[in-house]
Amino acid sequence: MPPPAAKPASRSGSRVPAATFRCTECGWQTTKWIGRCGECQAWGTLSEVGSAPARTTAARVVATPAVPIAQVDLSEASARSTGVAEFDRVLGGGIVPGAVVLVAGEPGIGKSTLLLDVAARAAASGAARAGAQGARTLYVTGEESAAQVRARAQRIGALADALFLAAETDLAAVLGQIDHLSPTLVVVDSVQTISSAEVEGAAGNVSQVREVAASLIQVAKSRGIAVLLVGHVTKDGSIAGPRVLEHLVDVVVQFEGDRHSRLRLVRAVKNRYGPTDEVGCFDLADSGIVGLADPSGLFLSHRTAEVAGTCVTVTLEGRRPMVTEVQALVDGSDLPTPRRASSGLDRARVDMILAVLGRRAKAPIGKSDVFLSTVGGVRLTEPAADLAVALALASAITDRPVRPGTIAFGEVGLAGEVRPVTGAHRRLAEAARLGFTAAIVPPGVLGAGPVPDSLQVAEAATVAEAVHLAGST
Repeated sequence: MPPPAAKPASRSGSRVPAATFRCTECGWQTTKWIGRCGECQAWGTLSEVGSAPARTTAARVVATPAVPIAQVDLSEASARSTGVAEFDRVLGGGIVPGAVVLVAGEPGIGKSTLLLDVAARAAASGAARAGAQGARTLYVTGEESAAQVRARAQRIGALADALFLAAETDLAAVLGQIDHLSPTLVVVDSVQTISSAEVEGAAGNVSQVREVAASLIQVAKSRGIAVLLVGHVTKDGSIAGPRVLEHLVDVVVQFEGDRHSRLRLVRAVKNRYGPTDEVGCFDLADSGIVGLADPSGLFLSHRTAEVAGTCVTVTLEGRRPMVTEVQALVDGSDLPTPRRASSGLDRARVDMILAVLGRRAKAPIGKSDVFLSTVGGVRLTEPAADLAVALALASAITDRPVRPGTIAFGEVGLAGEVRPVTGAHRRLAEAARLGFTAAIVPPGVLGAGPVPDSLQVAEAATVAEAVHLAGST
């Protein structure tokens, strides 16, 4: 345990000022530097601060007096389209003037490509509305040279007369560029590469990130400039820098996707201007990043013959239903410990479903290798996919395909029961739209709302009953 914070005293017993170390995450203090905070257990967050006497701030005359809340002008908080429909969906209809959006994601996932496209479209649409000199967009790059960004912009077709580019790493220079251009939208790529000469330390440390973010937020709020900040992530996927950065900004957007897949998902983790249950889908190609209004076809295999070990489910990414195919392969093993491998699925839930199948449905899987995967590289984390995983495994064990045109969704419990999930009728409507003819669902769906006429819906109370209805026994 780290030593408790102590207050040094003089020989006469009176306290004297002394430098202390304060945690930038939780504010815990100690007189000695240690690598780990004794309160929140965060590493490398202690910074030295000098002892300061207690001060009070005198009141001053305010420039803008408080007004009744009903008299506040709502037009200042109206969202404006960025020109990218899928990005607007995540933001809640567009970006609000004066809003600060933090876009985080792993390296190489497409953050810079997306925001460069957003900047170009916003510049083109703004110039069309207000004239060539009426709306400008500033793209600040701290990671690449101006020529590199220009080459990417030409490749993805993101060249616009009202889009200005600046390669800067100094905060004062960035603020000077904003003063000179007076843009309506500023993109900073990335906030960890900008540093202030007024703060000690290299770019990217806690103090620098806090100072850069606070300065840009102050400019955005005072002038009504929308700001998009690119943020790095740590090896565990969390946003790098102090957690206070996420509290200061208005919107936090997470960029997700598999490096070996073209699909990219953009979801809002925090949104002061809209919902946080919307997801934007993008296709990352050599020519740029393109929004996908209907991504369901990406997660289905296109084959003419039915194959054992596959089952289709409908998941909800935010409020958007997406049809996804689960594939399973079960084979005998000569190893003392059979292999279990999964791609795109939660390993803990897969192990639970295997145990339920073995115990409740008497499936012979104890001495078999089991491999599970999703089509298209999508990752399924919703419990509604449990039933499809169970049916795909049962189909692979019996080597009998699931009935053609069948989808299944429902949460599987340890007792072998199939539990209801949210948005059942939205899932059924999406399945009917894509041409599916049968559905295996949890109990209570038929009497809870309308069911598409083209779907033959069967309710299954247990996993064993669902396996029988799927025709894989």
